[in-house]
Amino acid sequence: MSKVVLDVSVSLDGFAAGPNVRKAEPMGDGGEGLHEWMAGAGPDGEIDKGVQKEVNASVGATVIGRRTFDLGLEPWGGTPWPGIPSFVVTHRAQPDLLGKNGGVFAFDTLENAVRRAKEAAKDKDVMVLGPEVARQLLTIGLLDEIWIHLVPILLGGGTRLFDGETAELIPEGKPVVGSVTHLRFRVGKPKP
Repeated sequence: MSKVVLDVSVSLDGFAAGPNVRKAEPMGDGGEGLHEWMAGAGPDGEIDKGVQKEVNASVGATVIGRRTFDLGLEPWGGTPWPGIPSFVVTHRAQPDLLGKNGGVFAFDTLENAVRRAKEAAKDKDVMVLGPEVARQLLTIGLLDEIWIHLVPILLGGGTRLFDGETAELIPEGKPVVGSVTHLRFRVGKPKP
């Protein structure tokens, strides 16, 4: 059965994007440093590449926040994973959009987007892109797992991954350490 998974790189000071997120810098100032590990160029980069390969193999569909979609469409050149259906959370309905890489973007409300993504993913996972959507899913109990790639940089500001949300996180396996530390958690019950 499909799981809804937040797979995200985050700085040591808790930011999923740097300050001043804008079209010219969709990850904010310094935020691209959060994704450099994916190239496998750092110390123990082969470990990082193996983790990224595992993540890529698990993706069956994505749920994307509207702001993430608006900022990411141009750099991605289509859906974040080629050919993978993506469901954009929005209250502004619009027709489906075919990405340049063969993936389709569909637009829907939060709960409908998750339902449709799980159907599309079949036995693979639904990846969540965008901190705001992740927070909303956590709050309403629709986020199953959180995969964090803890990057050894300090951004000093930007978009916090979580800010005020509470939940019990249960470790899934041991941390994997390459150039960054890869952590996996199952989401337990929300904390009061």
